[in-house]
Amino acid sequence: MNPEKIYPRSQDRETVYLKNVITDPNITAGDFTIYNDFVHDPRRFEKNNVLYHYPINRDRLIIGKFCSIACGAKFLFNSANHSLKSLSTYPFPIFFEEWGLDIGHVREAWDQKGDIVIGNDVWIGYEAVILAGVTIGDGAVIGARAVATKDVPPYTIVGGVPAREIRRRFPEDVTEKLLAVRWWDWPEEKIQQHIFDIQAGSLEGF
Repeated sequence: MNPEKIYPRSQDRETVYLKNVITDPNITAGDFTIYNDFVHDPRRFEKNNVLYHYPINRDRLIIGKFCSIACGAKFLFNSANHSLKSLSTYPFPIFFEEWGLDIGHVREAWDQKGDIVIGNDVWIGYEAVILAGVTIGDGAVIGARAVATKDVPPYTIVGGVPAREIRRRFPEDVTEKLLAVRWWDWPEEKIQQHIFDIQAGSLEGF
């Protein structure tokens, strides 16, 4: 096990450990989180998948450990949100030179929704979209091409446009135990010892 390398599999150049290809200080990913891209170079995740993410906003993308992010998943940040408080959705402050405006008002062109926070052990499906200000709970699943416009509780499967709850993955008592155990924070050796228990859905093995 080596979470510091870029490619988890020796013959696979479509899957990367995300934290090792990120350079933007406002984007973080936890150990063993993977991104797969069979269309583009997965090392260009910041450029191709994290959109409207400009330094002026200081908004962040925070991704936990052991997440699985499928090809084409997108994270849309605050600058995509043309202000609805204005009488016009046209982003006049961005074009301050054209309209003789003060550069200090650029951020008024869009509504501020906040950071995007992805928990641990989250699966984000093919071409899913996560909008600014959304938090995805630990163990959640975002269906293919779903658009997550609001927070998703832990261990919940959502799908559709906008994304709606399909079902909970486990009964409430099991979810509570998993959130308490936080297996993703265990030492690698302990995780390795319990991989079969995790795959089998066996809490007793913990």
